[in-house]
Order: sequence, then C-alpha cells, then structure tokens
Amino acid sequence: MTESNQTAPQPEEPTSVPTSAGQTDSGAREQGPSLPEPGQPDPLQGGSGQAGATHAPAGLGDVPASFTSAQPQVHSPDAGQTQLGGPGPGQQLPPAGSGQPHPLGLGATTAQFGAEPGPFAGPQQGPPTGQYYLPPGYQPPHIPQRPKGRGKVVAGVAALVLIVGGLSGGLGGYLGYTFANDSSSVSSLDSPRPASQTSNAPAGSVEDVANKLLPSVVQIQVTTRSGAGEGSGFIISGNGQIVTNNHVIEGAASGGDIKVVFHDGKTATAKILGRDPSSDIAVIQADGVSNLPVVQLGNSGDMKTGQAVVAIGSPFELSGTVTSGIVSSVNRPVSAGGDRNSQATVLNAIQTDAAINPGNSGGPLVNMQGQVVGINSAIYSPSQGQGQAGSVGIGFAIPMDQARRTIDEIVKSGKPKQTVLGVKVESTDQGAKISEITGGGAAEKAGLKAGDVITKFGDRRIDESDTLVAAVRSKAPGDKVTITLSDNRTVEATLDGVEVG
Repeated sequence: MTESNQTAPQPEEPTSVPTSAGQTDSGAREQGPSLPEPGQPDPLQGGSGQAGATHAPAGLGDVPASFTSAQPQVHSPDAGQTQLGGPGPGQQLPPAGSGQPHPLGLGATTAQFGAEPGPFAGPQQGPPTGQYYLPPGYQPPHIPQRPKGRGKVVAGVAALVLIVGGLSGGLGGYLGYTFANDSSSVSSLDSPRPASQTSNAPAGSVEDVANKLLPSVVQIQVTTRSGAGEGSGFIISGNGQIVTNNHVIEGAASGGDIKVVFHDGKTATAKILGRDPSSDIAVIQADGVSNLPVVQLGNSGDMKTGQAVVAIGSPFELSGTVTSGIVSSVNRPVSAGGDRNSQATVLNAIQTDAAINPGNSGGPLVNMQGQVVGINSAIYSPSQGQGQAGSVGIGFAIPMDQARRTIDEIVKSGKPKQTVLGVKVESTDQGAKISEITGGGAAEKAGLKAGDVITKFGDRRIDESDTLVAAVRSKAPGDKVTITLSDNRTVEATLDGVEVG
C-alpha cells in the first residue's frame, strides 16, 4: 500500500522540496551520503524526492528493494512519488551485533517499506514500520577505494587480448592460405569437365519439339514506304513455300520488300503467292532456295483443353524463341484484324497460355509430337496506352484444319475461297439474329428469313453473332450443316464458297 496520497503526522517538520528534486532524465539522481549530527533528524526521513534521500528507496510502493551491506542504495524509476514509512514515532536502530534485524534491511537481499507484502516481496523483517533514524554516532560501512591505476591494468589486459587475437588471426589466415594451396585439398576447379550429353532429348519433351521445329521456322521482315515490320512463318515445302499471317505481309502487297531469315542465319528475298484477309492466312515464296527442312502438319480437331503445346517464333525480333503452355480453350471467336466491329476477320481460334508476343504472328503452334496444329495470330492485351502490347497469357492461333484448306487453295491456284452462309447477323440475348438474307445464297435456299434467330449451328451453341461467323468459317464450302432456330425449328443448309482476292 502506498501512502503518497495520505497525510501522515511527522515527529519532525520536514523541509518541503519540489518533486523534481533528486531526479535526472533517467530516474532518481544519486547524491553522496550525509550523516546527521547526534540528536538531529535523520535526512532519510524525507518524503518523495527529498534532498539527501539517496540511500533510501524512493517510490517503492509494492515493489521490494534490494540492498547490499557494502552500499545500501536503491534506484527506482518512480523516485520522488511515494513517501517511505507511515505515521508513528521514530524508531531507534538496534545496536550492531545485537542479533536483531536491522529495520532498514541492511545486509538483506530484499526489504519492503510502508507497504503490504506484494507479489515480489520477501518476509517482513523488524518491528512495525515507521520512520527510521540512524543512532547517534552511527558510522557507515567502510567502502574501500578503487586502487589507483586499475584502469591502466584493465586497458593493458585488453591490449594484450587484442595482440593475442591479432596473432591468432594472422596464424589462422596463414594456415588457411597454406591449406587452400595444399595439393591434397579438394577444389571444383581441379575436377574434370563432365562428358558432353550425347543422348537425344526425351520424346514428347519441349526440347524434343524445339529440336524438330526450329530449323523450319523463319523470321519475316517487311519493308514498305510507310515503315517496316516483322513476323514469323514456317516452311511447308523444300523449295521455299512459307506460311504466315496475312497481316504480317499485307503491307508489301501494294509494293514493298519481303526478306526471310532462316534459322541458320541465311537470308532470302520472297514474294507473295496468295493471301486471304478473312482467314488471316498468306503463303510466300522464298527465292533461290532448295532442300529446306519442312514442318509436319497435324489435326487441330484432336486438340483438347489442357493439352500441352509449344509456340515458336520471333517475338520482338528475337528469332527462334520457344515458349510452352497448354490449350486454354478451343473454338474461341476472335477478330484477327483487331477491329471488333468488323466480322471480316473473325477466327474460330485455339486459345493458349503459351507466351505469344508481337513478332510471333505467323509462327507455328505445335503439339508435343512436333506437329503444327495452329498458326499464332493474335493476343489479348489490356494495354490502353500507346506502348506495344505484350503477352498476358492469352494468345490465339488459327486451327490447322481450317488453315490447311486455305493454304492448299493458295498453293494450287493463288485464289482461296471463303465459306459463307449468305446472311448478315447481329447479336441478341438468344443468339444470332438474321438481319439480311443474300439472294440465292445457302440461307435462302434452306428457307431462312430475316428475323430468324439461330441458336445452334450443328452441335455448337450460338450465343452471339461472332460465334456464328467463326462456326461457318470453320467449315469448308459444300459442307452440310443442321441449323436450329429459337422457335425450335431446324433447317439443313449447304454452305457456299466465295473467291477471295
């Protein structure tokens, strides 16, 4: 129990001292001991922060104080806040050697003043608590003085330790150097180089696919009056026929130069054999080449979501770049021309997360058997600034089943055909609504009319106009397909083909 807020009768009238007396920034300030004259009040009787109360525990409250017989003093963080002792007459200290416990706890490890036993207090010693006075003629315990020159001795020892430590460090460094240069020690530099890996890459690995396809993939550089561009392509014939995107070489169609850079660094000029803007496919012919390695074409209809694929091309002019990923989706309607308001270049694309960037256009998308299953053509990028777009893991490729027919027509005649239904459509909540019918076209022959809403094309659900356009272009001219309308009627139509270019 503290008594800082209680009025206690005192046998003597203490001198009032400000609460800051005897304090420093870090707590109670210590002052030298001053013994009273015989019959004079003890300077220890003072309350909180009294001058001269340096060897009495100030502000202890319920916290015990520790003392030693050599120097009875206590430092407390709340010095100058709580009075010591309580009301009552002063008590004379017992004479030394009387066997009675000293009221100040001198020689004890802990002592408590003016408080009930706290959680850290030792047993209460001595008579009832009160204000204490030193007996007349009391002499403080003798404190031996520090021997002069002790600091020099300590400093000398420290210097000796440093010298010994320095000698030890030097000896250790010498021994380490000697050991490191010992011919018997082990060093990675002394180990022989491992034998070159001569085994083939595991079949079906990305490395295996890259080894097969890289020699057949080229970089295409186009120079026009308005500027220059570049893309990729792959070789389909030993005499230099190369497949790419129409948008890669389109600038040279009205006058410009095309240069092909092969995997071995050789170059050749090229010309356009034919192109189809609606399917974004073109074939060029490299000049003065022969016996070129060709790719193997695969079946895109076999591709499944989650299947591993590899993309190869020249993103940002980095020719021969290989990336890998999976098929993220199939039959994805995408506008290869970038104009979402136009259905002229809507593709029925393969979506992949293999990194595709500007410059990859026209390069092959390959399955793990090393067969080309698509032509990388477009990417999705959320960039709205003027900077060039980059991959965010959403790329699109023209399915090879669709591209192969167009490529074959270009190689044979230079005039590909586009598959058409003979309608103009717009999106509704139910599907693709026919807004216009082409006279004599496939839709009119099948009995379709303006205002009809197509909800299925074969087995494929139609949820918007682009989906219908992509579904039609995935077919070939002459194919028959069953069309389902919103009123559950079904009609059968034979698709037409119109020449492009």
